[in-house]
Amino acid sequence: MRINAIPPFKNASDLIAAPKKQSWLEKFHTATKNSADMTDTIVVPRTIFKGYLGIMSGTTLATIGTLLASKMQKTSKVLSISGLLLSLYGTYAFVRPFVIKDAPGVEKTK
Repeated sequence: MRINAIPPFKNASDLIAAPKKQSWLEKFHTATKNSADMTDTIVVPRTIFKGYLGIMSGTTLATIGTLLASKMQKTSKVLSISGLLLSLYGTYAFVRPFVIKDAPGVEKTK
């Protein structure tokens, strides 16, 4: 064994490799019992997703409009009406694939 081939070190902690820094997403993967829970996806038709977004954002706008009713009446009316219309569109977009079977974007095979 050649002594000049041995790398010098300052203390014993240099011998232990530093752990790789994990991102916050990798921490979630290591903490879950089944790591597939983090990567599984559910296929949702686009119209149903638009319906969820429409209902949630419409409800939020209507709520903000109600909270501002006493301070800013014109803004409150605009927010409330737009929130109700957006919720109505969200309901239509959510229900359309189930009611109208020949609508574009509806899967026809089982």
